[in-house]
Amino acid sequence: MKIILRQDVENLGAMGEIVVVKDGYARNFLIPRSLAYFATASSLKRLEGEKRQYAKKQATEKAIAEQTAAKLSDMQVTIAMKVGEEGKLFGSVTPQAIAKELEVMGFNLDRRHIIIDEPIKSLGIFSVKVKLHTDVVAPLKVWVINEE
Repeated sequence: MKIILRQDVENLGAMGEIVVVKDGYARNFLIPRSLAYFATASSLKRLEGEKRQYAKKQATEKAIAEQTAAKLSDMQVTIAMKVGEEGKLFGSVTPQAIAKELEVMGFNLDRRHIIIDEPIKSLGIFSVKVKLHTDVVAPLKVWVINEE
């Protein structure tokens, strides 16, 4: 079945693409969740209007994300953890802990947007990434210190 995607769908395509999927996937998943239209001439016209609105919305969101990224790049987060012998942490620093500290500082970010490349399991200064938008990623310094 040919459908037109209304939004970006992971592993399938981007907004506005015409893709061929199985009938059940289209009828039971994509169309009820407003992720796609049936591929018709009227759907293409309707999608053009949605693309313009989507572009405006993305531009404003990207501008806000860039402003937040500029603020975050200057910020440093300090997290106090319990430390065992040889400076190793009991557990590790999680995105949730970083998000909680950022919330105290006035940034309301989802923990899923904080990207930690390698688990943080020792004391020190680490750099993590905060994905604010599809095109905007801000660096953030995380200081891990002893709780005592």
